[in-house]
Amino acid sequence: MIINWLDRKLKWVFITPALMFITLMAAYPIFYTARLSLYEWSMSAVAPPKWVGVDNYAALLVSSAFWNALWITFYHSSLSIVLETVLGVAIAVLFSRRMAGAKAMKTLMMLPMVATPVSVGLVWLLIYEPSIGLGNQLLKGLGFSTQEWLGSVTQVIPSLIVMDVWQWTPMIALICIAGLATVPADPYESASVDGATSVQKFMHITLPLLMPTIMTAVTLRMIDLIKTFDTIYATTQGGPNFTSQTLNLLIFDTAFSSFKFGYASALLIVFFIILLLVVMLLTAIRTRLSGLQ
Repeated sequence: MIINWLDRKLKWVFITPALMFITLMAAYPIFYTARLSLYEWSMSAVAPPKWVGVDNYAALLVSSAFWNALWITFYHSSLSIVLETVLGVAIAVLFSRRMAGAKAMKTLMMLPMVATPVSVGLVWLLIYEPSIGLGNQLLKGLGFSTQEWLGSVTQVIPSLIVMDVWQWTPMIALICIAGLATVPADPYESASVDGATSVQKFMHITLPLLMPTIMTAVTLRMIDLIKTFDTIYATTQGGPNFTSQTLNLLIFDTAFSSFKFGYASALLIVFFIILLLVVMLLTAIRTRLSGLQ
C-alpha cells in the first residue's frame, strides 16, 4: 500500500525538500517583512514595535524621496538595458562569424563580468577622479574640457550607466551567442538564393529568431539592474544630493542610517511588487514572441 502510494507521489517526494527550503529561505522572510511593514520600529529605541497599520505605505506614497528613488532606479535601469542589449546583440552577431582570435576575444570579453562589483566600482571611481583620473586625462589629450563625472548631478547617472554597460554587456553577448548557435542555416540559404542582403537577413531572419533569447537575457539583466546596489554604493553612496539614490540605496539608508525598520520594510514590499510586475511583463512579452515563431 505504502509502496503504491510512493509510486504515485514519487515526484512530490523528491521535490518536497526543495519546497521546504524555498519556504523557509524565501517565503518566510517575505512574510516577516510584510508583517514588520505594518509596525513602527526603530532599533535605536528600547520601545517594542508599535502597530501602525498601513501608515508606512501611506507615508511612502507621499514621500518625495521615494518617488525620486523610483525615477532614478528606472532611469538608470532602462537606459542601461537598452545600451547593453544593442551592444550585446551586435557583439554576438560579430562573433558568430568565423574570425581569427574569436575564442581569445570571448575570454577577454568575460573579464569585466567576472570581476566583483565593488572592485569594479572602485576602479571606475579612480577613472572618474576629476584631477588625475583616466577619464579626464583622455579628454585633455583629445582637446576637450574636463568633467566632474560622479560629482555632477547631471552626469552621475550617465557615468554609472557607462560603468554598468562596460561590465555587463558581455553577459548579453554570451547569451545571444548561444542563441545564434541554435538558429538553423536553411532560412539563410533560401534568403541568399532570393538575393537578400546581409541587413535584410539580419532584420527578417536573425532578429526574429533570436528575439526570445534576447528577451531572456533582458529579463535576467533587468532583475539585476533594478536591484543594483554595490557598484553605486561603492562609488557615490547615492550622491551628489541624492541624484543617484536608487530604491535599494534608499531602503538601506532608511534601515541602517535612520533605523526606521518598519518604514524600510514597507519600501521593501513595494520594491518587491515593482520587481515582480517588471518580471511578469518581460516574461509575457517573451512568451508572446515565442508563440509567434
